[in-house]
Amino acid sequence: MMLIGVDPHKSTHTATAVEPSTNSEVASIRIDATLGEYRRMLTWAARWPDRRWAIENAEGLGRHLASWLLARGEEVVDVPSTATARVRQLSRGGGRKNDRIDAAAAACVAAAQGDFRPMVAEGATDALAVLDEHRVNLAQARVRAVNQLHALLRALLAGGAPTDLTAATASDLLGKVRPQGEAEQARKAVARELITEIRSLDARLKSSCKAIAEQVENSSSSLTEIVGVGPIIAGRLIARTGVPSRFPNSGAFANYAGAAPIEVASADHARHRLSRTGDRQLNSALHTAAVTQIRMTGSRGNRYYRSKIAEGKTPREARRCLKRRLADHVWRTMIADEHRLVASPGGHSGATLQSSAAGTTPSTNSSEKSLPGPATEQSMSPRPAS
Repeated sequence: MMLIGVDPHKSTHTATAVEPSTNSEVASIRIDATLGEYRRMLTWAARWPDRRWAIENAEGLGRHLASWLLARGEEVVDVPSTATARVRQLSRGGGRKNDRIDAAAAACVAAAQGDFRPMVAEGATDALAVLDEHRVNLAQARVRAVNQLHALLRALLAGGAPTDLTAATASDLLGKVRPQGEAEQARKAVARELITEIRSLDARLKSSCKAIAEQVENSSSSLTEIVGVGPIIAGRLIARTGVPSRFPNSGAFANYAGAAPIEVASADHARHRLSRTGDRQLNSALHTAAVTQIRMTGSRGNRYYRSKIAEGKTPREARRCLKRRLADHVWRTMIADEHRLVASPGGHSGATLQSSAAGTTPSTNSSEKSLPGPATEQSMSPRPAS
């Protein structure tokens, strides 16, 4: 198989063919980002009937090219830019960087069977990712508008507005303001505009949440049966995970989400530290679910959290323990859903529950090493027994 690495940019793409057995460059081509040039690159690659495309940042600048290739039956993998950077540093190029070298580095990552992800045609998961990103942007815009409104009301009213400010409350407060002078008149006019903007954002957020809930329901996911996981969190978990069987075990998923500890060992000394890497949006979804379970008295998550506190762990360490266990359970739930839908149209084959769930995961055994090993169904299944 010939590996063709691609370094995509907004207006141009550079492709480099690499022989996987020797990691040597065979040929290279640079094209403009147009459909006609895509066809020219595919014609150039036709000399290697058995080929695989390794596109750097295929979820970003390379998304359109990756979708175009997948639609034509090509095998495509996504290579993160951090992986190509590591390859460049370990090569003999002395840290040199250009488009051709970046493309070759992407191919070398795929040749090493390392840090890459197979791409599939876009579907319901990608739709959820788009909807989730749109909802986050709307929520951030609302926070900015509310903050601006708070600043204006502090200048117009003694004591300002309450912390939990809504458009209706702000409108009532603003109606009592009798501006004196041009500055206060301008503040009141801008505040009115912000109230109108917040009302519009509230309506759009409600519509966005409804669309996500409908998409999750149509996916037949069982994630919403987990305590603390509603439609919005389930949508983010599905969108950020993609095909769950791409992770060989629950430990790999927890590591990808940044919920697994990082071992730091030298000679006879070993310790674990908190991971600051991984998919932070996926980590945030797990954190929200864990905090919700902690607040629900009587839930299994709450009992597990209390048991860790009783062992001497701090609340923060106990929360991390719960999040680590929750990552295992979320992955197993998604794997079970994938198995259930494997024979249905659009299903994904290739997952194996028994072999995948049996793999080892990072474990800890002291209060300093607060993230435990994989959970068992008896210890961490929030769903009632059938």
